[in-house]
Amino acid sequence: MIVSMFASLIAPFGGFFASGLKRAFKIKDFGHTIPGHGGITDRMDCQFLMGSFSYLYYETFISTHNVNVGNMLQSIIVNLEPQEIIILVQSLVTYLYKIGTIDEAAFQKITSSLA
Repeated sequence: MIVSMFASLIAPFGGFFASGLKRAFKIKDFGHTIPGHGGITDRMDCQFLMGSFSYLYYETFISTHNVNVGNMLQSIIVNLEPQEIIILVQSLVTYLYKIGTIDEAAFQKITSSLA
């Protein structure tokens, strides 16, 4: 329903955008593959807008992103500085201690080695 509403109300503006782009560059057509009607791009301008919207809609509302330990570790290593990783580990150890997953001896040993 959402995609069909977008297709009927917004997608035609892809043609207006392409027309404005052509006028800005002072060209009549994007190509000469279809004589008298411009190129393939002139026939597909609305489809480009619809394809972009469909992809965005799928990624936002339909697609599931599987998160696992490997993906999370890779993201941490790539995006955080070493000092930030240490703060993250300290926070995780404190959390695990507070919920009772690790005992006090392990908590003291880990926190003293991180300091």
